[in-house]
Order: sequence, then structure tokens, then C-alpha cells
Amino acid sequence: MSAPSRGPDPRWTAPFFLAVVVILLALIIWPPETLFRGDAPSARGVPAAPRVIPDTDVNPYGANFFLQLEAEPWKVDRTLQLASEAGLGWVKQHFPWEEIELRKGKFWDDRLNKSTWDKYDRIVDTSRRNGLEIIARLDRPPPWTRADNSVPEAPPDNFDDYGDFLAEFAERYRGRIRYYQIWNEPNIYPEWGDRPVDAAAYTRLLKIAYTRIKRVDPSARILSAPLAQTLEETARNRSELTYLEAMYDAGAQASFDILFANGYGFERPPDDPPDRNVLNFQRVALVREIMERHGDAAKPIWFNEFGWNAAPETFPPEKLIWRRVSETQQAEWVVQAIKQARAKWEWAGVFCIWYFRQAGQIQPDQADYYFRMVDVGFTPRPLYNAVKRATAGTTIAGPGIYQESHPAITYQGDWAIIGGSDFSGGDARRAHDPGDSATITFRGTEISLLTRRGPDDGVVYVTLDGHEANRLPRDRQGRSFADLYGALTQSNVLLTIADGLDDRDHVVRITVGTAGVPATRDAGAVIDGIIVQRIAGDGDRDRIRDTAPWIIGLIVVAAGYGLVAWRRAR
Repeated sequence: MSAPSRGPDPRWTAPFFLAVVVILLALIIWPPETLFRGDAPSARGVPAAPRVIPDTDVNPYGANFFLQLEAEPWKVDRTLQLASEAGLGWVKQHFPWEEIELRKGKFWDDRLNKSTWDKYDRIVDTSRRNGLEIIARLDRPPPWTRADNSVPEAPPDNFDDYGDFLAEFAERYRGRIRYYQIWNEPNIYPEWGDRPVDAAAYTRLLKIAYTRIKRVDPSARILSAPLAQTLEETARNRSELTYLEAMYDAGAQASFDILFANGYGFERPPDDPPDRNVLNFQRVALVREIMERHGDAAKPIWFNEFGWNAAPETFPPEKLIWRRVSETQQAEWVVQAIKQARAKWEWAGVFCIWYFRQAGQIQPDQADYYFRMVDVGFTPRPLYNAVKRATAGTTIAGPGIYQESHPAITYQGDWAIIGGSDFSGGDARRAHDPGDSATITFRGTEISLLTRRGPDDGVVYVTLDGHEANRLPRDRQGRSFADLYGALTQSNVLLTIADGLDDRDHVVRITVGTAGVPATRDAGAVIDGIIVQRIAGDGDRDRIRDTAPWIIGLIVVAAGYGLVAWRRAR
């Protein structure tokens, strides 16, 4: 016969109950999400590793667009709205030279009695309204630039004509477009015309483009022509690896800021290793090796055309130029490749998915129809939805050190990109006019601004969540401000804006004021980066203060109950 069961030993009741109270107390003060931070540094407390190569601390998600082919303006609006809703940051858009400069120096269409700039002005302005930055592809010369027009893609006879066009283009869009792609795939036919490809000739064209654009807009970023991925080594089609080597030999290094590369995955997964005899996504690592051998490791690589094709299984093999994967695999691999590349390659910047949506010029019997993120009729595909999920939270800076180009910082007004060895990562953003502003969204308990003081800098007004910032002085009107004027230039100034905050999302707004010091010659401000911190206890003080009476009461009740139970047990 078994022994009769007994209740819990009263001697252990009080200690057990007190242990439960202690655990509850810990959970009240330090909830699980503050103890276990996960793998998302942009949203939680794990500090993000700083990206120091210029033009890499950016929103990595972009796509290729065909907006110039849309006959109805509302379709441009809807396309860019969908792109913004998906969390994209970049529009890679073609600006065909042949459509803009109809005759030398003439930017007017007599037939339509309108400026040839009109359509492109609208594309640029609509992109900016949707928070999207443009990468402008510039090629496709007009017929008047060549004696032989049998191949429309061929370069002009006089490269200076191209330089003149680029200068006009940069003058018109200065402050609205900062990224310029100089030509497209010159290592294959027909992009260099019906002639042997010529890396030295393209390098001459690149040098002219770089000089002419920078003369108009020193803050512009020049992207080298993306080279087609190919294993061929013929007169008219040359491997991007050997072609890039020849470009460096011809002196291209000093004439571009960002190397633009193609990154199709074909039928291979994102982690398929690089091989000179294989076409895959990781082939770009071989491109990087060439850059590093030529002392160009301080430049980033951006991806011009990137992705996997999801043509139906019924497609004949001869039509599958890019091979094929399932649509589900396409969506998964695009997101996986971007995440892995950003984690592994400190030099990886923007990935322009090929492509967002086309205007009806590509038919369903063509394999490239099946790259799309959104159907012609505006129906999102699985790829669109996967990207939208992946970009969630990328515009919030969690604890870490970030460059001024990080997507958590948005700029309103004309903030020029300025370079200098004194700046973190080699670049900074500078505003010149009163009213120019920047908005920073972050999650943490403290935020500091990396900036500059100097004779050309003035006063900025700062708010946090619509109120005054607690680490800055107030002016006579009660506004929190920072005076960035200095008789001598001082870089790497760390300005703490606010601390002791609750650990949640916050918004800082920085607005350039008028010159606030008599000696200040100019109103202006520099943003060189931000530092977000989560300091233990900062965000918990209010929680502890508010819950302390309840916690003390629970402890008293628990202790009393435990004491009574212990006495009865005796």
C-alpha cells in the first residue's frame, strides 16, 4: 500500500513564493525583449558594425525601371508609389541621350512643341516625392553624333559631344540626381557598336564623363559602366574580368567613384562559390579581387542588374538565356543574396533588382518577362512581397555607428555630398540654405551627431519627437539648438543631442537656421554620421519609478505570507 500523498512542505512555501515575486519583478523592470535582442541590429540592442567604405551604409534595395516608356503619367505615379511602399530606396532609370538632345545643343521637340526635358523632369520629381533616389543611366546617342547609325547603341564619333550632353544634364539636375551610370555593358555587342570592344576607348569616354560632370557638380557620384557577365573571349564579346583588367591598365581608376557590376544568379543559389568558368551571383567576388589588386579596395561595388529568372517550366531551353528557377525560389534567393552579401562583403552597396515593372514592351513569350517584381497590370509578384518584408525596419537605426547615407537619415532640401579625408568614411552631407533639414529615425536611449564646426557653418535647431532636445542649450524662444560656427575648421565633432530616453522609436529633426553669430559668413551644417546607444537603465528609470509602489507592496505581502506559513509549519 502506497503512502498517502501530502501537500507542499510549508517550509519551502515562502522561499518559493518570494522567488516567483523576484522573477515577476525582473520581468516588469526588464522585459524579455530588452534581455534577448535577436539578430536585427537596426531594431534591437545589438550594436550595428559601422560600414566605413563610402556609399555602402545605404538602403541596399533598388530596382530597374522603364518609366520613360509610360504614355500615361498616372502609371509613373502608381509604379513609384508601389516601389516606395516596398521599401526600395533607389530607382535605376534610363535617360536615353537620343530622346533629349535632338540636335546639337537643342532640347526642344518641334513636332510636339515641347521641351524634351519635360517627361524626365516629371520622373525625377515624382521619384523624389516618393523618397526614392535616382541612378541615371546615360547612353544611346542621337543619330546626329555618328556617321554610321546601323547600331543605335554605338558610341558617338566625337566623345566630347557626350561630355557636352552630360554637362547639360548635370546642370539641370544638380541637387536632384547625384548618381550617374556612364554607358552600359561596353564589353559586349551591340553596346559598343559593330566593332571590336575596346576597354581603352571606353576608359577615354569615362574620363571625359567624369571630368565634365564633376566640373558642374563636385558632389556627383560616377558609376562605371556595368559589364555583362560572360565567359566569351572574342573580338565583340569579352569577359567582364579581362575587360576590367584592361580598363585599369588604361587608367580608369581615377575616373569613377563606384564600380557598377551585374549580378545575375542564373540557376545557381546565392552561396554558389565564384569560379572564372561559371556564371553565378558570387562571380562578383572575382571582380572585387581585380579591384583590390589595383589598389581600389576603398571603393564600393553596386549591382546594376541583379536577380533570378522565373520563366515557366514549359519554356524551351534555347529561350532561357538566364536559366530559370521557380517563382518562390526567385523571391527567396534575391532577399537571401542581399542579406548574405551585406553581412559578408563590407564593399557591397545597392542592389538594383532586374526589374520592377515594365510598360508592356516585353511579351510573356520572352524569358525576361519573368524577372518582374510587379506585373504590367500592377499586381505584385512573390518577389515584391518578399522584398517588402525584408525592408521592414531598415529605416530605423538601432544601436550602432552609421554614415550620413544610412536610410534612417532622410534629407529635405539641397544637401550636397562633400568628400574629405577628415570625414568618417571619406564623405559627409552639407546643407547651405536656411530651412534645409534632416530627419533621423532611431531606436535607443541616446543619440549623438557626428558633425563639423567651422567658419562656414552656423546654427541648427533640433527637436526630438517634436519637443526640445534635452542635451542642447535653449535660445531665448526656448528652442534647442547647436551653434556649429568656429573660427577654425574642426572635424569629427561629436554632439550629443539627447540621452536618458525610453528605449523605443524616436525621431530627431535638424533644421538649418540663419547665421546666428555675427562672424558667421554662411548658414550651413554638416552631417557626417550618427551614433545611437542603448545605455542600460536609461529607458528603465520611469518604469521603475512608476511600478515601485506596486513592487514594494508585492514584496511585503509575499514576506508576510511566507512568515505565517513558516510559523504554522513549526
